[in-house]
Amino acid sequence: MKATYLDSAVGQYLLAHSTWSDDVLDALAVETRELTGDSARMQISPDQGRFLTMITQVSRARNVVEVGTFTGYSSICLARGLGSGGRLNCFDVSEEWTAIARRYWDKAGIADRIELKIGPAAERLKELPAQLAVDLAFIDADKVSYPVYYEILLPRLAPGGLILVDNTLWSGHVADPTNDDETTQLMREFNDMVMNDDRVDSIMLPIADGLTMIRKH
Repeated sequence: MKATYLDSAVGQYLLAHSTWSDDVLDALAVETRELTGDSARMQISPDQGRFLTMITQVSRARNVVEVGTFTGYSSICLARGLGSGGRLNCFDVSEEWTAIARRYWDKAGIADRIELKIGPAAERLKELPAQLAVDLAFIDADKVSYPVYYEILLPRLAPGGLILVDNTLWSGHVADPTNDDETTQLMREFNDMVMNDDRVDSIMLPIADGLTMIRKH
């Protein structure tokens, strides 16, 4: 469980009462742990994956953006929620890790829905066509750049469109006034920025390491 701020019994109960992941996602999770070591913690949890698929489905998103693809778990979940003709644009800096993602996109049968762009997302995101209205974006990359990605994506978001931001509870540290490490402070500042942004409505969900859902007016 990534939701370390929850009682472990509650966390296990939540997992037991959510739709399980399938063989493709399970195999990807195992390979990610084997090949990336400690970096495997960057992979989203199964309950969060299920949420990404469902929110993509219920929002009827057709144009989706992911910032931070890693080995592909979240991108598979997002792509599976797309309707007919829907597209997912993924942004990441690692050829090595996204090579794993590409293999599993093929295994999941969703490679034709995904376009991968390698390079700094702060630069590559600006290459999105001006006429492309983004329906849903998922941000799960370097925390220091969260405000940058947010400000690039928000003007490109369709009215009523959604931005989902991962790790906003940061293991619950954001709520601990005695914790002043750099990343915790970065996340607090980002959370406060979103809360005070009158262009959007937002809600912070206790899913995995904290997931903030932001809706553009």
